[in-house]
Amino acid sequence: MSTAENPTPGLRLDVVTIFPEYLEPLRHALLGKAIEQGILSVGVHDLRAWATDVHKSVDDTPYGGGPGMVMKPTVWGPALDDVAAGTGAATRTAELTSSLPHLHKPRHDDLTGSEGIDDGVDKQPGADAGKPLLLVPTPAGKPFTQSDAQEWSKESHIVFACGRYEGIDQRVIDDAANRYRVREVSIGDYVLIGGEVAVLVIAEAVVRLIPGVLGNRRSHEEDSFSDGLLEGPSYTKPRVWRDLEVPEVLFSGNHARVDRWRRDQALKRTRAVRPELLEQVELSGRDREALEGE
Repeated sequence: MSTAENPTPGLRLDVVTIFPEYLEPLRHALLGKAIEQGILSVGVHDLRAWATDVHKSVDDTPYGGGPGMVMKPTVWGPALDDVAAGTGAATRTAELTSSLPHLHKPRHDDLTGSEGIDDGVDKQPGADAGKPLLLVPTPAGKPFTQSDAQEWSKESHIVFACGRYEGIDQRVIDDAANRYRVREVSIGDYVLIGGEVAVLVIAEAVVRLIPGVLGNRRSHEEDSFSDGLLEGPSYTKPRVWRDLEVPEVLFSGNHARVDRWRRDQALKRTRAVRPELLEQVELSGRDREALEGE
């Protein structure tokens, strides 16, 4: 079934990889629930479907010498063409289904009508609005941030290109700009075996921000990095565990006081773990008092 001819409401994810089974986690937990609800649809494409030789090879030796192998443009180019257009081998990819039915049991903090929350920001803004977003995980890419996740949660079609070995021939990335809005992105200053793990990280960060995936919008509004700070500590029952007590303020019933305590804890944790983040945060006088009070 062509995704171009039969668009699915919500977000469409397409992943091109030589290890389709690596993306099995996309069927589980909240992502699986989003698939059930029709908020998310996922196609995982085997890159070898576009290989033309008898061995279904997808890589070759690098020009200029050096270690490792480079993934071939003659395979990647047609694959990305078909996925963008919903044609060719891309139409023979089965849609991912949820791993198991979800009970849809409401949480204690679910908001009535939260599935319909709309922040008023149009999907795919800009001159290239008709093009899908192509994300290429690579250590050489721009660092992935919570701001990226928030922006990309408003997309309608995201395609991931999972490189392996020494990466994908650069001409594939350059040429893809004719059909996609291309972003090379890194999830950290380290090197993985392939892009699949990065896809799982980015997909989960993005999908959870789509209205209706989390029952309560505050669940992601109060995340670490959403306001530039790390999130403070959380507690649940029992009130005392192994002689460690939940902070008394959380039982006060004073919501303003609780909010202030959480803000103070976020400030202190950020200073202790990621002090450089504070340079980008606008601090009130009360914030500064909290930081200077120890």
